Amino acid sequence: MKVLAFAEQRDGKFRKSSFEAVQAAKKLSADLGAEFVALVLGSGVEAIAPQLGNFGAGRVVLVDEPLLAEYSSTASAKVIAEVAKKEGADIIVMAASQMGKEISPRVAVKLNAGLASDCTALKVEGGSVIATRPVYAGKALIDVKVTSPAKVFTLRPNVFTASATNGAATVEKASIALTPDDRSAVVKEVKVASGRPDVTEADIIVSGGRGMKGPENWHLVESLADVLGAAVGASRAVVDAGWRPHDEQVGQTGKTVAPTMYVACAISGAVQHLAGMSSSKCIVAINKDKDAPIFQVADYGIAGDVFEILPELTNELKKVLGK
Repeated sequence: MKVLAFAEQRDGKFRKSSFEAVQAAKKLSADLGAEFVALVLGSGVEAIAPQLGNFGAGRVVLVDEPLLAEYSSTASAKVIAEVAKKEGADIIVMAASQMGKEISPRVAVKLNAGLASDCTALKVEGGSVIATRPVYAGKALIDVKVTSPAKVFTLRPNVFTASATNGAATVEKASIALTPDDRSAVVKEVKVASGRPDVTEADIIVSGGRGMKGPENWHLVESLADVLGAAVGASRAVVDAGWRPHDEQVGQTGKTVAPTMYVACAISGAVQHLAGMSSSKCIVAINKDKDAPIFQVADYGIAGDVFEILPELTNELKKVLGK
């Protein structure tokens, strides 16, 4: 038995969720008594591969190919599946990032494997992997066992830990035959809306809802986010209204997040939004409606006018944090 962890990188840098996937996969392999290998793919990424040694990877397979310079879900899935076959890997683990969500079903099909997505826990019982994942829009958790010979698991970002140590990894180059035809879809350019962290990677997120009343008031959310060094999120209603870009949308039809702290400003807490953020470790809610559903999941709640509370909260945090 062998466990393979795919470590996602962008622009020559690993995502935090990639380190989480590698460390979780390493622990899983230890519990199973199985071999473990990590995989890095891209173009010109040889220099970063040894970093995975600090997160438990003793051996790293590197596929460095010019055709992988631009992200292609079809080409990436082919490489992962081919490496898994060559290595004889039974279990493939990757982050449930935007990339992971796109690639994992393709990999599963190529390997005729079962797929458990967006997992919040992995454990071993009786020699089998049991994955815990949310169902019913995050209202419940279910334990699942994938019964196919090959198995693919994607892990929800910010749920699994990634603690760096002084480990060392042996990097081995592998060659996978790729042609331009393997890149049926290619991402030519990624434009980042701001210099703030992506909501799926951030430790702190400050989100705003329809109660902000318009884009002209969004500076209140952004000011608090700047003081906290946080990412900015938004509810679906806000994105649908065109106030904020889609890459900030948190919820069932947006991004699933699990930060250390989630601050919900003027968000009522519809079930679709809760499905995307209910795994946050600490939830702070600010809403004028004391009966809003968001308060049912909040660890701390402030019932009041967001336009009065946000400036005061931001100013007080500036004093406390010395900003």
